[in-house]
Amino acid sequence: MIDRTVFENKKVAFFTLGCKLNFSETSGIARQMLNAGFQRVNFNDKADVYVINTCSVTEIADKKCRQAIKRAVKKNPDAFVIVTGCFAQLKPGDISEIDGVDLILGSNEKMDVLEYLDGIGKKNKPEIIAGDILKTKEFKPTYSSGDRTRCFLKIQDGCDYFCSYCTIPFARGLSRSGTIEDTVGQAKEAIKTGAKEIILTGVNIGDFGKANGEDFLGLIKELDKLDGVERYRISSIEPNLLTNEIIDFVAVSDKFMPHFHIPLQSGSDDILKLMKRKYGTALFASRIDYIRKKIPYAFIGVDVITGVRGETEALYRETLDFIKNIDYSQLHVFTYSERPDTQALKIREVVPMEERKERSRELHEVSEKKTREFYKKFLGTEAKVLFEKAEQDGEMFGFTENYIRVAVPYDENLVNKIKDVRLQFLSFDGEYVAGKII
Repeated sequence: MIDRTVFENKKVAFFTLGCKLNFSETSGIARQMLNAGFQRVNFNDKADVYVINTCSVTEIADKKCRQAIKRAVKKNPDAFVIVTGCFAQLKPGDISEIDGVDLILGSNEKMDVLEYLDGIGKKNKPEIIAGDILKTKEFKPTYSSGDRTRCFLKIQDGCDYFCSYCTIPFARGLSRSGTIEDTVGQAKEAIKTGAKEIILTGVNIGDFGKANGEDFLGLIKELDKLDGVERYRISSIEPNLLTNEIIDFVAVSDKFMPHFHIPLQSGSDDILKLMKRKYGTALFASRIDYIRKKIPYAFIGVDVITGVRGETEALYRETLDFIKNIDYSQLHVFTYSERPDTQALKIREVVPMEERKERSRELHEVSEKKTREFYKKFLGTEAKVLFEKAEQDGEMFGFTENYIRVAVPYDENLVNKIKDVRLQFLSFDGEYVAGKII
């Protein structure tokens, strides 16, 4: 039993790097600590405890982790600093050498942070608690709270794929999830926070339920029955796990939004083989074609990595040509960053960093054009928009069902409300559509 008196009136601040799954987990950690008596403050404020939830997808993410630790220590040299997440799991020794760190928790330990706090006095050297993540079978569900508009619901963790460029299995372990019954229970708790929209998140969500004879389709069918939530969105799902049946269900559901996020990573079959991906370009193209057949107005986001080892100019051009000829809505472009201990390091052909950046710039230009074209198709039409709280230069923003970003003049009465809006014109930078409440 945690002695709440130890933590009462102590201030805690959180800093999260990386994916939406990390943000969901940080929110779960925060709920535990606030329930134990902590008071939450901004990360830029002086706190008694700082919790830094790290990412390690790129070298830049590692660098940002180090910077966050130094910011916390500078703000309060006497603060108790906890570092957790993927970087902490992969490189706890590196983190232990950074001045000011007191506790390092691995990916599986992060959700039990209170169990490892025997007080918050500074330590002479960091305590490292990080088990063998590849042996972990336990799934620890959670959801984000604090944003009334949307909630990120963690339905799955880990990955079995071991792609050659990726450290995720070593950082988060093998694929695991709860049961449909348990996940629906978590969704019910998330709905109580008042969020109008729930995003299903994880590392490889299409793998949901495989250890206990259930599947992702069964889960979304049960979630669709719940009252109190207006919208669901499916976060990134592997093309080989995005079945026709899932697409068919989204096409007829009133709650699951016409919005898909599908990792391509490369438009070259040769590079996909080097990456050890589970599909080829033909399968990927067929997924896009089927979505467009069943839900022509759907928003389709596509991930692509450029500059990977072995990506010659000719193979990059294959990717560029493939991307220009499929009907998606937006690219999420990642510039390849070498990760320690990955199989990709065995590939001898290295793309110079300047060339990687140039390819990334070119792909971003292609993406901007595609998104503008997608937005323009809907100008003059009416759409239902869920508005968010944030105000920017007198405007507020929200998203249509098919993920078009819409701006209207700020009105606090619209926050967390779904309104009918006429889509009028595209912004100068093409990042949103100006709308008018009907």
